[in-house]
Amino acid sequence: MRRLCFLLLFCAFMPTVGAADVAPVPYPEGWRDWRHVKSMVILPGHGLYEGLGGVHHVYANKKAMQGYKAGRFPDGAVIVVDFFQETAQDNTITEGARKVIAVGHKDSKRWKDTGGWGWEAFPGGDRNQRAVGNNAATACFQCHTAQKDRDYVFSAPRD
Repeated sequence: MRRLCFLLLFCAFMPTVGAADVAPVPYPEGWRDWRHVKSMVILPGHGLYEGLGGVHHVYANKKAMQGYKAGRFPDGAVIVVDFFQETAQDNTITEGARKVIAVGHKDSKRWKDTGGWGWEAFPGGDRNQRAVGNNAATACFQCHTAQKDRDYVFSAPRD
């Protein structure tokens, strides 16, 4: 669990290293209008809290929703996880500051070395800052291999 936490932190906050051979994951325009897949809150005491604690909202475009239903994601599927600090007050938990927008984009030709997925993390939601860049193979894919049977995707939609 701690290894997963470290790698996800590494993925979200590592500086981008430039290399021309890896296609960048584009910022997902209009993602807030996509299907909301689920939300969750990771609180203190959870094994992943240190790196992933807070409120998470998962969004999927139409192709990603097809992938959730089929169990395999087609090229063009995009999943966005919007990470926020959690704020607990008056017996409620609400979103605090945005931590990062994480993006998984399926294109089996562009990212064949990482299960057909390209990943990026945009710190604070800033489309001009990239935290993963060409490090997706070590920063993201390494953890996602645990979900190979689910086409490298951790989330599942609510019924």
